[in-house]
Amino acid sequence: RKIIFEKQWFYLDNAIGHIYGTTFEVTSGGNLQPKQEVEETTTETKEAGTDNRNIVDDGKSQKLTHDDIKALKDKGIKGQEIVQQLIENSTTFRDKTEFAQDKYIKKKKKKYEAVITIVKPSTRILSTMYYAREPGKINHLRYDTLAQMLTLGNIRAGNKMIVMETCAGLVLGAVMERMGGKNSGFPMCFDAFSLIGYGSIIQMYPGGGPVRAATSCFGFPKLFFNNLHEFPLSKVDSLLSGTFSTETLPSEPEDNALVEEESNGLTDEKQISLQETEEESTTEAAMEINQTEEQETMDINADDVEFKDNKEKENVREKQRKQWERRKKLIETAALLREKNADGLIVASKFHPTPLLLPLLEFVAPSRPFVVYCQYKEPLLECYTKLRERGGVINLKLSETWLRNYQVLPDRSHPKLTMSGGGGYLLSGITVVLDKGKSDSSNLEALKMEEPSSKRCRVQDTHC
Repeated sequence: RKIIFEKQWFYLDNAIGHIYGTTFEVTSGGNLQPKQEVEETTTETKEAGTDNRNIVDDGKSQKLTHDDIKALKDKGIKGQEIVQQLIENSTTFRDKTEFAQDKYIKKKKKKYEAVITIVKPSTRILSTMYYAREPGKINHLRYDTLAQMLTLGNIRAGNKMIVMETCAGLVLGAVMERMGGKNSGFPMCFDAFSLIGYGSIIQMYPGGGPVRAATSCFGFPKLFFNNLHEFPLSKVDSLLSGTFSTETLPSEPEDNALVEEESNGLTDEKQISLQETEEESTTEAAMEINQTEEQETMDINADDVEFKDNKEKENVREKQRKQWERRKKLIETAALLREKNADGLIVASKFHPTPLLLPLLEFVAPSRPFVVYCQYKEPLLECYTKLRERGGVINLKLSETWLRNYQVLPDRSHPKLTMSGGGGYLLSGITVVLDKGKSDSSNLEALKMEEPSSKRCRVQDTHC
C-alpha cells in the first residue's frame, strides 16, 4: 500500500530484505532504491563571510522561481542537482557564514531530496515521534517521563505487571519491550524473546476493548502476546467484592445437524425441480428450450442461496468461537488478579487517577512499586492525599522531570531556544501491608498519648 510520510509518498515493496538503517532514495512512481554513497569533494575551498549582519531576508536573493524549480523536477533532475542550482542562483549564499551555509544546504536537501532511512522501532523512537506529531493521543506523555515511569516501576523480565493506560498502547509496548523485548540490553547469547514467557502483563481497559495502535508499531512477534491479558475496568469492583461470576462457558458450536438439514432441504428442492421438468418434457421444442433456461436459473439461484446460507452459518460459528475465547481469557485473567500478587502497577490515563488507583492497588503484592502519570498536578495531589489517609503505601513522591535539548556541534554547542513546557507529573510509591485491624479511635488515642503533657493540660483547661 501507499505510504504517505510528511510530503512524500512511496511504496515499501523494494525495502523488504534490506537491513534496518538502510537509506533509500524515492524514484519516480514512489519506488525505493538504495542510495549509493557519494563522497563529497572537499578540494574546493568554500567562500564564506564573516557574519550575517548585512544579509536581509527580503525574498529577492533567489533567482530561481517556483515555476523554474517545478520545471527542473519535470525534466527528471534529481534533488541534489536542484540544491546545487539553488546555491548557484542565490545572491547571498557566499556572504553567509560557514555555519549558515551548512544550515541552508541541510534545509534545502530536506525539502528537495527524496531520501528516507528505515530504522528499527523502539520505545525511544516511537515516544519521540508521538510526542512531536500527535501528543494528544498519548496524553502529552514526554519520552523522558516515560523513561522515568519504566525505571520507577521496576519493569524487568519475569514480572507480573498491571498496566492501565489510554496512551494508544505506547506505555504497554514500552513495558513489553522492557520485559524482555528487543533493544532491552540483554546479551546476544541470551534468548530475550523468551523472557516474556516467564512474566505476564494484565492490561486494564475502559470501554469495549483495549486500544493498541502504538503497540502494533513495535513489531513484536506473536509469542509476546501469549501472556498479554486484558480485563475491563467495569468488572474490577465485582471482582473485589466477590460477585464476579464465572459463567459456564458455551460449548464449541456444533452445526452438523444444521448442515444436514440444510443439505436435505436443498436436495428436496432439486428433486421437485427435476420432476417438474420431466412432466413438461412432452411440450413443444420452444417450450423445452424455455424450460431448460428456467431450470438453469433455478439451479443457479439454489446455489446462490446455498452459498449465502453457508457463509452466514460460518459467520455465526466464527462469532461464537470468538466470544467463547474471549470469555475464556476473561476468566483466566480474573484468576490471575484474584491472586493479588502483582509485581507492579502502571497507570497513565486521561481519567482521574484516584478512582483508578485505589481499587487496582488491591491486586498488587506488598513491597512493590506503583507509578501514576497525569498531565496535570492537581489530580495527583488529591490522589496523594487519599493514599496518605488510606495507608498501605510508603515513599510517596510527586515529581516532574525537567528536560532541555542541547545542540552539540563544533564551535556551536548551546541549549536550543525552544523547549518543552512540561512533560506531565508522576506519583510513585511502594506498597506495604495494610493493617485494617486498627480503628480510628485507637489512632486518635495513640496521637493523644504522643502529645506533650503541657499541651494536654491546656486542652483540658480550655474545656473546663
